[in-house]
Amino acid sequence: MSAPDGNPVGSERSMGQLFATASTEMSALVQDQIAYARALLKQDVKRGATGSALFTAALALLVFSLPMLSFALAYGFHTWTGWNLAWCFLLSFGASVIVALLLAALGTVFVKKAKKSRAPQQVSAEVKRTAEVLQNAKPHPRPAVVTVDPYAKQLDSVARSTS
Repeated sequence: MSAPDGNPVGSERSMGQLFATASTEMSALVQDQIAYARALLKQDVKRGATGSALFTAALALLVFSLPMLSFALAYGFHTWTGWNLAWCFLLSFGASVIVALLLAALGTVFVKKAKKSRAPQQVSAEVKRTAEVLQNAKPHPRPAVVTVDPYAKQLDSVARSTS
């Protein structure tokens, strides 16, 4: 079995190799979490921009097309109902206001979705949890290796004999 970097797993790898692999993987994890946070922020910005654009469209509709729409609707209502022309103008104004309010309501929905998003806070909390886990991680206990030096007894006897 080998690690993702191609090195053998287990006792064949040195501590330096293990540390290098762990630091590389930690760096990759942090970079992935940063990329994830950027993607979530980008989505929130798009939602906010969409809401702002809908508010702008509602305002533009109300300001720029209201005179022409009002005249056309008023004369159309007058022809259709035979009412007084003043009432027909008020009715056409009311229709324009209703359309503008609908667009503003849609804009409000998009802006609230953008404000409700807690994505950056969630990613930040996840990064903190990962850091805490890695700080509290302890290495796997390994049995103590007893090195047997065949020359130790000989050296000890030589040292005694010369003193």
